[in-house]
Amino acid sequence: MENLCPNLKSRNSQVIEMISTTFLLLGLALCLHVAECTPKTTPLDNIVFSALNCRKHSAVLTDFGGVGDGKTSNTKAFASAINKLSGLASDGGAMLIVPPGKWLTGSFNLTSHFTLYIHKDAVLLGSQDESEWPEVAILPSYGRGRDAPGRLSSLIFGTNLTDIVVTGGNGTIDGQGAPWWKKFRNGELNVTRPYLIQILFSNQVQISNLTLVNSPSWNVHTIYCSDVVIQWMTVLAPIDSPNTDGINPDSCTNTRIEDCYIVSGDDCIAVKSGWDQYGNKVGMPTQQLVIRRLTCISPDSATIALGSEMSGGIQDVRIEDITAINTQSGVRIKTAVGRGAFVRDIYVRRMFMKTMKYVFWMTGSYGEHPDNGFDPKALPEIKRINYRDIVAENVTYSARLDGITNDPFTGICISNVTITLTEKPKKLQWNCTNVEGVTSNVTPPACDLLPEKKPMECPFPEDRLPIEDVKLKSCSIASTVA
Repeated sequence: MENLCPNLKSRNSQVIEMISTTFLLLGLALCLHVAECTPKTTPLDNIVFSALNCRKHSAVLTDFGGVGDGKTSNTKAFASAINKLSGLASDGGAMLIVPPGKWLTGSFNLTSHFTLYIHKDAVLLGSQDESEWPEVAILPSYGRGRDAPGRLSSLIFGTNLTDIVVTGGNGTIDGQGAPWWKKFRNGELNVTRPYLIQILFSNQVQISNLTLVNSPSWNVHTIYCSDVVIQWMTVLAPIDSPNTDGINPDSCTNTRIEDCYIVSGDDCIAVKSGWDQYGNKVGMPTQQLVIRRLTCISPDSATIALGSEMSGGIQDVRIEDITAINTQSGVRIKTAVGRGAFVRDIYVRRMFMKTMKYVFWMTGSYGEHPDNGFDPKALPEIKRINYRDIVAENVTYSARLDGITNDPFTGICISNVTITLTEKPKKLQWNCTNVEGVTSNVTPPACDLLPEKKPMECPFPEDRLPIEDVKLKSCSIASTVA
């Protein structure tokens, strides 16, 4: 099925059209040692959705003892279902349907050649019982948990997988994060809070058509993955909630993020690749990344952040058709002495911003470190950063661009930018240190370190990344009777 590019404002109506009829509960009696499953007598209206791959087999969570009353734990039901469905990976794969209801659960693990489908009237609720969140190994490119020495498993977790789809009819995953935020603020945790979805060391990954709310911490984290499609996601968190990043591609290659709406207490999208010496050692960059048609609201953070954990490198990132409203900054670079690696070949075009603190912000002193083992001589290389075709309204500062002494950020190009200021703007609109580059047709005029060049356009690649040509298939479950 062609991956269409509709306007974000029509998202909800198009999702409703995609889910053509009301979903009624279906059970499929699953037989692990036969070629096919025998359907129960409960009829099922058609479900139609887009996926990297369709599945031959399907089952419903209630077939494994699931109870959707919002009170009964379904952690064991998810584990049992996915364990049994994993046996069908070599026979066309399997899909687990989460039907209408409220499904309380702790962390559970996915399997390969598998689809988790969350119905539009289903809500997954993150358990408040901490025993249902097992501690897992630290990430090798971080050396410790992001909040604290250890880390807890995510609500939906997967590692070393191939061909995994987490999707739905815009069903909801509610992390019920408020108790976690309180404990974090009070310094009561010695482990990193859970994320909602985390996929590690995997390829052919799709996360789409879901609403994520109230995550304990980051919402979507793909790390050490390749060939990733993340689209049609709605991510909502209180704007004062700590570290509720929307989508974090981390040491991933060939990723497409598109048509998402994010309200966050932190960066709407944070591109990462490991932390200081640990990221240097693993050395896996985030590269071949396209981000487009994103709408972001985040008063205290960035629309898209590159870093600050970027010690495996970030390169070949293409960002276009972005809307930021009441957000602290646009596409921001965050790095520091001790990070090493690079952020290079970044291309941004067609951004609209309204009510911003900064339009352009680069920081060379974002110096939080995992421990004292980082190399103070590890200087990051920031170069070939390109912005063009940007309109911003009600802006306090046009730019704050702070490179590193004896390690300037170079090759900055900014063209065709119109910024209108708030009623009480800062007097110094372009605050620049340790940066080099050019500007063209920029209002207000840039700093002396970014001189005006004859009319020109900053580059944006004309070729296509491999992930842009990945087309989703139209998948369905036909109504059947025994």
